[in-house]
Amino acid sequence: QVQLVESGGGLVQAGGSLRLSCAASGHTFGLYDMGWFRQAPGMEREFVGALRKSDGRTFYASSVKGRFTISRDNAKNTMYLQMNSLKPEDTAVYYCAADLSNRGYDIWGQGTQVTVSS
Repeated sequence: QVQLVESGGGLVQAGGSLRLSCAASGHTFGLYDMGWFRQAPGMEREFVGALRKSDGRTFYASSVKGRFTISRDNAKNTMYLQMNSLKPEDTAVYYCAADLSNRGYDIWGQGTQVTVSS
């Protein structure tokens, strides 16, 4: 079964950086579109960015564009989210996800907490 495990979250001051990891198992990395999402208290789950399987192109939500970067390590079956210039409003649980069905993201990790202090 496909499984995703996020790691790398923590507490950081505004303006700082964190690098999140999403390790995939149960499938060969690159077979599925991958995405990053986040959920802040009292708010809807928000799209952060995506990695397209066909060409490796990345896409970002306007709220993080220019600050966050998605990358991958094929040998480790791992996708990364480099977060720079963090803001308090970036505080959320961050999830990685995979689109197995090509109909939407249907496999999710357990999430990792990111807290940005002012």
